[in-house]
Amino acid sequence: MVLTLAVAAGLVVGLGWARWRRHPYLPPELRHLWLVFAAFLPQFLILYLPATRRIFTDWFAAVLLIASQITLLTFVWLNRRVTGASILLCGVALNLAVMTVNGGFMPISPQTASRLVSEDMLVDARLGSRFGTKDILLSPQDTRLEWLADRFLPPNWFPYQVAFSLGDVFIALGVFWLLARSGSPTQVIQKGIST
Repeated sequence: MVLTLAVAAGLVVGLGWARWRRHPYLPPELRHLWLVFAAFLPQFLILYLPATRRIFTDWFAAVLLIASQITLLTFVWLNRRVTGASILLCGVALNLAVMTVNGGFMPISPQTASRLVSEDMLVDARLGSRFGTKDILLSPQDTRLEWLADRFLPPNWFPYQVAFSLGDVFIALGVFWLLARSGSPTQVIQKGIST
């Protein structure tokens, strides 16, 4: 959800800025885009498809999640000179770090999880078990790099509740900056000079 909002906001700002300055909006020139698909495919199979999610053990799912994050980190590293990519790189690295040291899943505390599900559902969930799609339920004292876990939540009045991490915030900021700045006059001028 945080990433979706960042994409939408970045496009609106980028398109609006380009239109206001009477320049065409130039989407960012990203190399090796196939790596994004390669990073997303394992996550789609192990997290979002119920049929395949049941096939894979938690251990194998964790390995695929880490491999997916490494692939995404490689893509961002190869595009590190693109505006916003350094912020994005930081976010992906933070998420990879906390997931790696916590068994391959993103840790979430029972306190944070209690804002996302009913009390009955949380009673059935045991510490150390998978929670939601990509999280693992851990107490803060048992979480390594706890400050990087899924610990932030939108305000109570927000219609869609989801936990997110500091890494997710950096990823969202990086994506926003990447899309918003791509339509700026500076980008257009640089593009004209390089051709």
